[in-house]
Parts: sequence; structure tokens; C-alpha cells
Amino acid sequence: MRDPDFTGYTPNRVPGVTAEDVITVTSRHVPCDGGGGALGHPLIWLRIEGAEITCPYCSRTYHLAPGAGDDEHH
Repeated sequence: MRDPDFTGYTPNRVPGVTAEDVITVTSRHVPCDGGGGALGHPLIWLRIEGAEITCPYCSRTYHLAPGAGDDEHH
């Protein structure tokens, strides 16, 4: 049985559990490599469906800026 706080392979932010590392972005497609260079994780691309997405590797959360994200043409 899947944890109800997870959707597919992309976890939702859980207050008190997920790191509070929230980055505001202006695109629905965001890259994440953990930000630690050699200490990070493999580069992955995340797609924001709603207002935010949390990286399944490092728990960094990307929040879509208000009025941004109209990049559906790709």
C-alpha cells in the first residue's frame, strides 16, 4: 500500500517531516541535483502539476510563483 502523502514517485511536502528548503520558481519544469555538487544527487527534472513539487531525493520543495508557469507549449 502506498503512503497517502506520496503521489507516484513525487512526495508531497509534510510539515514537520520534509525539510523547509522551499525555492520559488517561474517554470513548471525544474531541474534538481541536490545543490551539493558531488555531494548532491543525480540531476532530475521535475514537473509541477499544481502549485509545488518536492524532490524525491533531497526533499527540496519547488513552489511555482504566482502568475507563472504558463509553459504548456512544450
